[in-house]
Amino acid sequence: MLLRLPYLALSTAFSFIRLLPMSDRTKVLENLALRHQLSVLQRQIERPQLTWPDRALLAALLHRLPRAQLRQLHLIVSPDILLRWHRNILRRRHARVSRPKRPGRPRTIRSIRALVLRLVRENPGWGYRRVHGELAALGIRVAASTVWSILKEHGIPPAPDRQHTTWAAFLRAQAEAILAADFFETKTLTGATLTVLAVIEHATRRVRILGTTAHPTAEWVTQVARNLAMDIQDSRAKIKYLIRDRDVRYPAGFDAVLAAEGIEIVRTGVRMPRMNAILERWIRSCRSELLDRTLIWNQTHLVHTLREYETYFNQHRPHRALAGAAPLRPLPEPITDPAQLTRLNVRRRDRLGGILHEYQHAA
Repeated sequence: MLLRLPYLALSTAFSFIRLLPMSDRTKVLENLALRHQLSVLQRQIERPQLTWPDRALLAALLHRLPRAQLRQLHLIVSPDILLRWHRNILRRRHARVSRPKRPGRPRTIRSIRALVLRLVRENPGWGYRRVHGELAALGIRVAASTVWSILKEHGIPPAPDRQHTTWAAFLRAQAEAILAADFFETKTLTGATLTVLAVIEHATRRVRILGTTAHPTAEWVTQVARNLAMDIQDSRAKIKYLIRDRDVRYPAGFDAVLAAEGIEIVRTGVRMPRMNAILERWIRSCRSELLDRTLIWNQTHLVHTLREYETYFNQHRPHRALAGAAPLRPLPEPITDPAQLTRLNVRRRDRLGGILHEYQHAA
C-alpha cells in the first residue's frame, strides 16, 4: 500500500510525457473514448472502492481545476468528495507537523504490564481493583485506572465473565487426576474387525493399551477395568476422574469397578469428541504412524504391534505438552560444549522393521 502511491505518480508522469507529442485532435478523440468507457463502467458498478493512494492521486491532479469544470467531468466521485479528500490530506499533514513529540502520559513500564497480565492469568477471579491492591502490596505504585486500561487493551473481560470454568480449564486444573479411555477399531488382512481399548494419563501423557478383542463383551470390558485398577494401584497414581464417551460397549460393571477404587466417571457430551481430545489425538497418531503403515495379520500380530508402539510412545516419542520429553523419559541435560556438537554420533534404532525410528547418542 505504501508503494502504490509512488507507483501511481510515476505511471501518471509517463502518461503525461506520452501526451506531449500528440495533436489536439488526437487528445480530444482519446478523451471522448475514455469518457465513454467511464460511463459504461459507472453503469455496471454502483459504488467503486478506492484506496487512499487513488484518492491522493485524484486530489492532487484535480484540486486546481475550477469547481464548474469539475462538475462537467465524468468522474466516479462527486467534486465535493474530491475536495473533501484534498482537505483531509492537508489536515492530516498539518496535524502531523504540529503534533508534540511526547503526547500525553508516558506508557506504563513493560515489566509492570507483564506482571498485571500474569496476575490476571493466574487468578481469573481477580478484577482490576484486586490486581491494583496486589501491586500496592508489592510496593508497585500505579493507578487503578492504569490496571483497567491494560486489561482493556489486551481484550481481557471483567472478572465475572472470567470466573466460569471452561472444559479446557477443568482439564488443565485436574490433569494430575484425569484418565481418559476410548475404543477404536482396525481391520486385519482377512477383513476381521478388532477392537482396541486404550487409556491415557492427562498429566504425564502415558498410554496404556488395555487389550484387543474381536468381541468386546461386557465380561471382557469389566475384566479390563479390573486390570486397569490393579495397574493404577501398582503405579500409585492418584486418579480421581476417568473421561469416556457414551459408547454402549461400556457395561455397568466397568463403572462399578472403577467407582470402587474412588474414580469418578465423567461422560462426554453426545457427538463431542473434543471433550476427550487428548486421547482422540493419540488415536490419530497411532493410526497415521502405525496402523495405516502396517498390514495386520491377526489379533496376535496386532497385540505385538501395539505393545511396541506403546513402548515407543511412552519411552521415546517427544511430546509438545511435555516440552519435548517422553512420558517415562525426562529430557537430558543440553549439550553446551561446542566440541561435542561438532562430533555428534547419533545412531538409529528401528522398531517393527523400520516403521518406527529411535535416535540416540552412541555410547
